[in-house]
Amino acid sequence: MSAVSLIRANSYDRQILQASLESLLAPWGGISAFVKAGDRVLLKPNLLTGSRPTKECVTRPELVYCVAKMVIEAGGKPFLGDSPAFGSAMGVAKANGYLPLLEELNLPVVEFQGKRYETVSEDFNHLRICKEAMEADVVINLPKLKSHVQLTVTMGVKNLFGCVPGKMKAWWHMEAGKDSARFGEMLVETARAINPNLTILDGIIGHEGNGPSGGEPKFLGILAASDDVFALDRTLVEIINADPATVPTVAAAMRLGLCSNLEDLDFPLLQPEHLKVLDWKLPESMMPIDFGMPRVVKSAFKHLYIRFIKEKFSIKASH
Repeated sequence: MSAVSLIRANSYDRQILQASLESLLAPWGGISAFVKAGDRVLLKPNLLTGSRPTKECVTRPELVYCVAKMVIEAGGKPFLGDSPAFGSAMGVAKANGYLPLLEELNLPVVEFQGKRYETVSEDFNHLRICKEAMEADVVINLPKLKSHVQLTVTMGVKNLFGCVPGKMKAWWHMEAGKDSARFGEMLVETARAINPNLTILDGIIGHEGNGPSGGEPKFLGILAASDDVFALDRTLVEIINADPATVPTVAAAMRLGLCSNLEDLDFPLLQPEHLKVLDWKLPESMMPIDFGMPRVVKSAFKHLYIRFIKEKFSIKASH
């Protein structure tokens, strides 16, 4: 039976947050249930954008700091990784105030590189997923709870899409583009391939309305954790009172038999009904899942131009 740990937490103050996280992971016996000495541990926050640093669009650096510290204390070697669709992980991390904590803990940031991995699903066989995510000893997924104009809500499963290389993400958005059920299924297959050891969701302050970045911060005062990312997402949908059928990632996980009914989950601490939020704002209107062809082509062209033309010239010039 999958367990989902739920607590009330209302502060990003490091000491208070550290104590909250210890309570949150107590049902498993703490972080050492997931991290052993010498493990290379990928911390995967949501590093969506550097353009709205005060709007709670990304996982809070304080949360990443506290989890990294716990990993280090358990003898693990944490590193930070993400693949924003536009921009670099380091650039987005800097814009969101990550730099002091990265320096304090000497935490490396990895720009993901893609590699094809076979998946269970024939439909999405050979998904291209970043090898740093697939080859880490432990993956700790650190999503932010946000509304999403293409997927209704984004939580643990969608956050793992950050383990797909940036340009590939844009193509997937077009490929699965006009079909949210297919896109939901691809996200679920990506999450199943990565199979995170632990997901800790930042719901202290969420992002509601026209997310993932166009909405507004919303205080919820919740932290959630699970070793089953699908169980965690199913629980959060219940808490914010959204219909699971309208959230493509949850609907796909249920369709594929990866997501238990709520009554089949174990809640060792608080129950979902203790944390119900009845005024969470979902997007005003849904948009197709599509980055818009011209932008992608422009971005891909620029990438190729830099890679092949500029680099070749600079190599020639230096000889």
